[in-house]
Amino acid sequence: MYKLNNPIRDYAWGSTTLIADYLGRTPSGAPEAEMWIGAHPGAPSVAVLDTGRERLNELIGADPEGLLGPDSHAAFGSTLPFLMKVLAADSPLSLQVHPTREQAVSGFAAEDALGVPKDAQARNYKDPNHKPEMILALTDFEALCGFRPATETKAIFDALVTSFRETGAGIPEVLQQASSTLAGADDPTVIRQTFAGLIRGGDEVSRAVDAVAALLGSTIPEGPHTAALKTALELGEAYPGDPGVLISLMLNRVSLRPNEAVYLPAGNIHAYLHGLGIEVMASSDNVLRGGLTAKHIDVEELLRTVDFTPLPVPRLAATSPAGGHLIWQPLPSRSSNCSGSSWNPEPRTWSFRLVFQCLSWRPPAVAWLTPDCRHWNWGKATLLLPEPMKTL
Repeated sequence: MYKLNNPIRDYAWGSTTLIADYLGRTPSGAPEAEMWIGAHPGAPSVAVLDTGRERLNELIGADPEGLLGPDSHAAFGSTLPFLMKVLAADSPLSLQVHPTREQAVSGFAAEDALGVPKDAQARNYKDPNHKPEMILALTDFEALCGFRPATETKAIFDALVTSFRETGAGIPEVLQQASSTLAGADDPTVIRQTFAGLIRGGDEVSRAVDAVAALLGSTIPEGPHTAALKTALELGEAYPGDPGVLISLMLNRVSLRPNEAVYLPAGNIHAYLHGLGIEVMASSDNVLRGGLTAKHIDVEELLRTVDFTPLPVPRLAATSPAGGHLIWQPLPSRSSNCSGSSWNPEPRTWSFRLVFQCLSWRPPAVAWLTPDCRHWNWGKATLLLPEPMKTL
């Protein structure tokens, strides 16, 4: 068992206070977007040893079976199969989607063969891993994730058309075209056509985005989708002319309370908007962006990756199979195994566990300790904590 010191990524959308407040330290004044807890070579944790400090990926590399355990080593090789993050969003992240394992392996190899540098802005695949992910809210947390039914999106666009008509403003042709496309059946094909039309729309879509933002700045239609329209206004002010503003209206709007979670498999387009949460995912940094960003967007690769099937909000309910802890876990899948704080070889699952009593753990696992935690048990090893040690 090792204490871990964890790097913080200073992306511009990060909060200057949320992580610091949760850790009980003075804010640095700079954005603190993500704390990475794991062995991903992009930003590995540092293990505190009796003899000094060592990057976790290098420590594992020196004795993978000994540190990961024989089950994990046999199933996933010589790397930690998951990455955990503390994410603190003060402003919206980009719309993004993550590839399947097969796509990641193929895409990574193809870009390597072309000689695309790993740190190139136009590179899609930083590693050959997929990135299914789950986020557990620590504060109230707002997000967009997955597509609404086409009929719902059509109703939102129709409400905007009506508002334009009532104010006497010119109705953007983009909205009418989208509404017409969505008038078909509730199936992925019409959603894909609408999405592709917006992401490829160029100046016409940009003008429509700005017109919608101006309209919503003066009046937001009341109804079942008021929250989505308020989000579009916020996004339109932050990202003028960005097609992601209109695409956001196609997505499920979700509000999480503390200790509520969502699971986002490969292909689920999403954007985190605001709040503090703990993420767990496969150990990958592969992101394909779809809007709300000035960064590189590979439209064709994006369209190959997104799952356009309309889905309900992918909430993940906690279970409590034994007294003293709660578990959030998606359906078992060997290919998407990773763990926030526990890993079980049969069935292969990844999960968060919120622990209230003494509970044994099987490696590899990461424990995120709350400030009042003073006693930690891992199998036969018991650790008494004289002061908070946030991550083990």
